[in-house]
Amino acid sequence: MEELKDIKTYAKKNSIPIMRDGGVDFICNYIKEHHIKNILEIGTAIGYSSIEFAKVSDDIKVTTIEIDIDRVITAKQNISDLALDQRITVINANALQVEIEGLYDLIFIDGPKAQYIKFFEKFSKNLAEDGIIISDNLSFHGMVEDLSLTHNYSTIKLVKKIRKYIDFLKNNPDFQTEFFECGDGISVSKRKKA
Repeated sequence: MEELKDIKTYAKKNSIPIMRDGGVDFICNYIKEHHIKNILEIGTAIGYSSIEFAKVSDDIKVTTIEIDIDRVITAKQNISDLALDQRITVINANALQVEIEGLYDLIFIDGPKAQYIKFFEKFSKNLAEDGIIISDNLSFHGMVEDLSLTHNYSTIKLVKKIRKYIDFLKNNPDFQTEFFECGDGISVSKRKKA
């Protein structure tokens, strides 16, 4: 797919979750304002957000992890079509089982919602000293605030896990977290200064 709008159309047609515009804009602005160069993303899907982040500036590198091989193949194709394969590395793996080296200015959590606490705990060791961890989908289409919007047991269970993650962020002794209502609900977590 040659353009971002084609990727968005493909995602919609194939029910593949990608970031909402408000959320993408928020993170891209953050990347620009804070001169972020090195990004780790948990949950590639078809490469949409990785591509958006990489396009902010020519010196940005993104490493992104995706468990679903079909999505990895599509993501790699999309990244290649936009000539970003030198700057975006896609790893096909279970994020909880893969070991990632190095430190990142921004770690973006957008994988399976039920695993957010585990992702945060595992990858915070890969966070540069002044880096941030951004998490997406904390509103989960409004269901986190209003449980009556959920329609089945598994969604209710998932929403409760997201609520638990929000509590984990609010009460984390090592990180300070701000919450933003853009996109589908975003949090920005920074290490507390000693």
